[in-house]
Amino acid sequence: MNPEDLLRMYPEDLRYHKDHMWLKVSGNRATIGITYFAQEQLGDIVFVEFPEVGAKVETNAIIGEIESTKTTSTLEAPVSGKIIEVNKGLEEIPDIINEDPYGRGWIAAMEISNPEEVNALMDSMRYRNYIEESK
Repeated sequence: MNPEDLLRMYPEDLRYHKDHMWLKVSGNRATIGITYFAQEQLGDIVFVEFPEVGAKVETNAIIGEIESTKTTSTLEAPVSGKIIEVNKGLEEIPDIINEDPYGRGWIAAMEISNPEEVNALMDSMRYRNYIEESK
């Protein structure tokens, strides 16, 4: 695989959760979504059930669901915090996640309550290895 594909599939500025969620941190705010690998496995995304804005969540808590033509999967919080925003654009066009999982396909934003939890998440290299080992 060439380096450009790797960067597209596993951006280095993100952190990754074992259940194929990504996290982009800016101060105490984090944007979250599903990874390129996850959307590829799910197939065409047809519906997203969002977490409730204002909800306080713990790491690994189920915060919603994502439905595709193949299956339904849960969305888990990569870190603890408070949901402060959801990507309402996905209500109308959920397959944006398939087109741009790390950009316009973000799912929610949260205020991180414990910044140390971010350090427990995988970097892009560890996440790539995690995927290779699970195949």
